[in-house]
Amino acid sequence: MSELVGHADDEADQPERIAVVGLACRVPGADDAAGFWDNLVRGVESIERLDPPADAPDGYVPAVARLKGAEDFDAAFFGMTPREAELADPQQRLFLEQCWAALEDAGCDPQRAQGRVGVWGGTSFNSYLVLNVLPGLDRDRMLGEYPAALLHGNDKDYLTSRVAHRLGLTGPAVTVQTACSTSLVAVAEAARALLDYQCDLALAGGASLKLPQDWGYVYETGGIQSPDGYCRAFDADAAGTVFGSGVGVVALKRLSDALADGDRVHAVILGSAVNNDGARKTGYTAPSVDGQVQVLHDAYYAADVSPATVGYVEAHGTGTAIGDPVELAALDEVFAAEGVAPGSVPIGSVKTNIGHLNAASGVIGLIKTVLAVREGHLPPSLHYRERNPRTSEKSPFAVNDRLRPWPAGDGPRRAGVSSFGVGGTNAHVVLEQAPPTPAPARTDGQDLLLTVSARTPSALAESADRLARAIEDAPAERLADIAHTLAHRRRRFPHRAAVVAASPAEAAAALRKAGAEHATGETPAVFLFPGQGTQYQGMTAELLRTEPEFARHIDEIAELLAPHTGTDLRGLLSTPAQPGADDPLVATQLAQPALFAVEYALARWWTARGVTPAALLGHSLGEWTAACLAGVFTLEDAVRLVAVRGRLMGERPRGAMLAVELTEDEARALTGPDLGIAALNAPQRIVLSGTEEAVARAESLLGARGVAAKRLVTSHAFHSAMLDPMVEPFAAEVARVPLSTPRIPFVSNVTGTWITDAEATDPRYWAGQARAAVRFADGVGELLAAAPDAVLLELGPGRALGRFAAQAAGPGLRPVSTVRGARQAGADRRHLLRALGQAWARGVDVELPSDGTATAVPLPGHPMERRRHWIETRETPAPSPARAAVPDAGPHDDTAPTAGQAPTQGQAPARPPAPEVSPDAGPVERIAAIWRELLGIEHIGPDDDLFMLGGDSLNASQLVSRANRLFRVELPLEDFLDEPTVRRMAELAVRAQTDNPHEAVEQ
Repeated sequence: MSELVGHADDEADQPERIAVVGLACRVPGADDAAGFWDNLVRGVESIERLDPPADAPDGYVPAVARLKGAEDFDAAFFGMTPREAELADPQQRLFLEQCWAALEDAGCDPQRAQGRVGVWGGTSFNSYLVLNVLPGLDRDRMLGEYPAALLHGNDKDYLTSRVAHRLGLTGPAVTVQTACSTSLVAVAEAARALLDYQCDLALAGGASLKLPQDWGYVYETGGIQSPDGYCRAFDADAAGTVFGSGVGVVALKRLSDALADGDRVHAVILGSAVNNDGARKTGYTAPSVDGQVQVLHDAYYAADVSPATVGYVEAHGTGTAIGDPVELAALDEVFAAEGVAPGSVPIGSVKTNIGHLNAASGVIGLIKTVLAVREGHLPPSLHYRERNPRTSEKSPFAVNDRLRPWPAGDGPRRAGVSSFGVGGTNAHVVLEQAPPTPAPARTDGQDLLLTVSARTPSALAESADRLARAIEDAPAERLADIAHTLAHRRRRFPHRAAVVAASPAEAAAALRKAGAEHATGETPAVFLFPGQGTQYQGMTAELLRTEPEFARHIDEIAELLAPHTGTDLRGLLSTPAQPGADDPLVATQLAQPALFAVEYALARWWTARGVTPAALLGHSLGEWTAACLAGVFTLEDAVRLVAVRGRLMGERPRGAMLAVELTEDEARALTGPDLGIAALNAPQRIVLSGTEEAVARAESLLGARGVAAKRLVTSHAFHSAMLDPMVEPFAAEVARVPLSTPRIPFVSNVTGTWITDAEATDPRYWAGQARAAVRFADGVGELLAAAPDAVLLELGPGRALGRFAAQAAGPGLRPVSTVRGARQAGADRRHLLRALGQAWARGVDVELPSDGTATAVPLPGHPMERRRHWIETRETPAPSPARAAVPDAGPHDDTAPTAGQAPTQGQAPARPPAPEVSPDAGPVERIAAIWRELLGIEHIGPDDDLFMLGGDSLNASQLVSRANRLFRVELPLEDFLDEPTVRRMAELAVRAQTDNPHEAVEQ
């Protein structure tokens, strides 16, 4: 079987290829691909030679290729209970973890990915089940309720479907098992599925864990294992291999899609082939020259390139007396037929570095070669002295025994990767250097928003630190790509931080001191619109230059406004006032239209970012912006009426306003015909308004009492009796336009509560609104009573409303300022981006910025907070139990339960003994004991939900089965699933025993 990618329809100029867009691995000596590559180029061997035990048998070789931390796993991250994790094959856990890591490297979040994601993979023999799990289970438990749990976590059939379930993948999930060639066959099968459009991104790889990890092996003469613990591929002294542990996964996409999506392409798969030797060999386990020749021919035919263009071959290269000569003979036949000169093609084997990783060996060889093709260096194949005498002196191949540069030459770098399985299933993949990508656009000095999130607070702190270290020395032009990758290529977890920076160094410094937020779900947003007094010439000037969506709405309003004011609004907003010059926006007839325009354009900017406000609250003029946004007025009518409102107010005699620290009753005692309450902004934050003489008297009186009072910079006595003459004319103007009921709820300034449809559509309400006191503090109370967790966004200059709201609601409220005030330093765009980041970090569903040209770049992935989940062998005493972490519903769920307590790193998982409770214990405690034992969680409360604890439907049926035996009843599973808590299960059990629902509730 070959992937005939080289023979596309005549309509296509180029055949479709497969891009390697992500890769991840854990191998002996390295926790990730970067560490693996570093070891390779330095020629590090990660096969260890230990001291042999005193009772070692004859022929024992103390060589091991261990995988660090194979016992540890972040069960909570993947939504698994501690008990489920410790029962599962560690190979499945490793594969799941690296699938996630490969997706992160590919910049793919399955929750937000366009198209389907599939997964192909396989594992080696599950020795953990045999050595660690089964010895601890007696016959009754094996035949009772354990087989299903053991099956799903240990049988190879469920490897990929469990990955698909845990990560939310909806493409094919196919387990592949072809012995040593398993993971490279998985790659070939995944590539074919992509070409057949079965999915749009494919994960492929394998995992292998040799147990016990600290035990070597017994050498047998003529066997496959090395007599001295060294793998000498193609060397004269080659005598065997060393088996080890590891895992690798690659993420693949169609190349055309990868380039269109701005993916980072590590390398390109030109073609691949898979076949079997059949009976063309001396025995089942023997290799076949003919079979390998055929798979090579098929692969290069599929790739549509000549073997003569290949600059390196990563061989299966086990270092065995029979395997190496057979493999080289097959390669010689295929390459020599293309005229390749003797000794001109470097060849190597990663098994000399890390051992033979069995089912994972093929993908690890592929990852090594992908990195070599990408980086332009050929790592050394170790322990090579001289040619194996059983290979041809005229072979086109020479072992690459040292680090060599690998220039691209006249064409792209190309390589072949082979993997052959016991039983004769052969695979070969042809790779090519990725096509060149355009240089990133220069973004030097441009403010950008960087976002980071994690599942837990500690993971967030580590993520921010790792990200800071990774980007602080990055080229300045890469900052836009970094911001894009963080915003659009990563999962959004509940613990979040956001910073604004103009350079990688500034971003790194900001990340190290960034404040953390906890988004508990999709948080509602409320828009606040300030009133007159906050405006200034040049407000939002930078936004007019940098934010097209904002500028578009300003332009629209400026065109509508010009006939009513005879002034160029855009000119007033785009040009700051000169120092010492008068600000034309002090004039009421210009101030109100300008402020309305800015607030409306800001609201449209936020809604274009995907933010739909749950409610609106304006202050004085700001209520007009709220009403327009809610649909009460059309934009054209609102602009005209705001202009009329400002003109009519500006025609009234001048007055004064005084901010005082009094209660409403105390303030009302000062009022009279010439002085009234204009605004109740917060507790003891009241504004008086009236004639100059009346305000002066009140100011003097309060000064004598020692009461704080401050004159406001204003031209008129707004919201006072001095505006009475404008009410009727303005009502007549409002009556000329149609008024609609609100589509978005907003709070009335006049009543301090939600506006009614009758009020919103009454012209006299809007005329009287200019005269009535602004009950802003009451409005804040109404908002927060309806949406206590809402994020308040102040859409206008400054932060006065935010301060009033915080004073009214208490210090826990943290409104977000979106536009700097007149006396605030800083850049407009930075201020707005910081507000966007704060809203996102607190859980508001916002669309984060992207310029459309940015591409994905490699960044550190989510930290794995691993804990020990391991059943010790019966010969080894288990460490003392520790409290286990309670998982959430997996990386696809942005909620985290608070129950449970995590053990410290390296401790054993909680595996409570069989339920032991007092004979006098009540039903709830007896049920809780069952839950603790089955789920492996020590602390379980009566109202804990099974699914929030990480359980599933299988656990539900197991719990019901145990409860049935304990109470000798038949519990209805469906009733339990309606409310899957300990208390509900106990209630059902008692009810089944007594047929008395009242007693059940009491119990």
